[in-house]
Amino acid sequence: MNKEIFNAIINTSDGEIDLLIASPPCQGMSMAGKSRNPSKMIKDERNYLIYKVVDTIILKSPKYVLIENVPLLLKLKLPLKSEIYNILDIFTKLFKDQYNIEADIINAADYGVPQIRKRSIVRLYKKGLSWELPSFVKNHLFVEDAIGDLPSLEAGENSNINWHFARNHTKEHVICMKNTPTGLSAFENKKYYPKKKNGKKIKGYNTTYRRMEWRKPAPTITIRNDAISSQRNVHPGRLLADGTYSDARVLTPLELMRLSSIPDNWKISKDTNETLIRQCIGECIPPLMVNNILSGIV
Repeated sequence: MNKEIFNAIINTSDGEIDLLIASPPCQGMSMAGKSRNPSKMIKDERNYLIYKVVDTIILKSPKYVLIENVPLLLKLKLPLKSEIYNILDIFTKLFKDQYNIEADIINAADYGVPQIRKRSIVRLYKKGLSWELPSFVKNHLFVEDAIGDLPSLEAGENSNINWHFARNHTKEHVICMKNTPTGLSAFENKKYYPKKKNGKKIKGYNTTYRRMEWRKPAPTITIRNDAISSQRNVHPGRLLADGTYSDARVLTPLELMRLSSIPDNWKISKDTNETLIRQCIGECIPPLMVNNILSGIV
């Protein structure tokens, strides 16, 4: 967050505010990155943006604070007054006299989101107030529950439903995925697997070039949800009469929205860049998860 944006946020109101929700960038801590080593995390300047949250708490004294990030947030160590502490200890040292401070690692799927998305949650709430985490949902929602009613699309096809259009993919990728059953990776195919230009099989993990499963929550949606070659990004597909599978593509923006509990009528300009939408969804805090967490405020 740059200084101008930060100043705009802290100057939006005078005095105390009721609620602060903060989600500093996760790239410096993400398991998908190369910075998850504690000695490297402390050198990544993006991780120091957590101190902007500290500054805002000091300036605005909110009644409730919700900080969300990847699970490694709770292992992040940063300097405070010439000493090195983990994040929870930093907040405890600074705010223990004013706030109750609690930390948990939760799964968005446990709070009604049709997506496996594990997140660290740090809650600060002023002494004398109450904030309990609500009970988990009894049954997870599946990919089928969220997007099973949407019409099938092949790569490059469009529909008359807002934000339900399919990306173009290479012919090679489409052939691989058309011959990949639901829930499997193209690397598991005996014939139609990812190849180099010389015809040799590409080295890779079975988590890539992989279709989702209908009867499970979606895997964690990342900012690279545009790529068949990335982590578990491909539509589950349906078996066709010729033995191949439909929807040999990554998910449409609308499908990603639904799997992140973003409503279909998300009010964004129709000329918004598709890549930007995909990146925002990959970075987002599922609103239904946040709503359910906040419902524990009494």
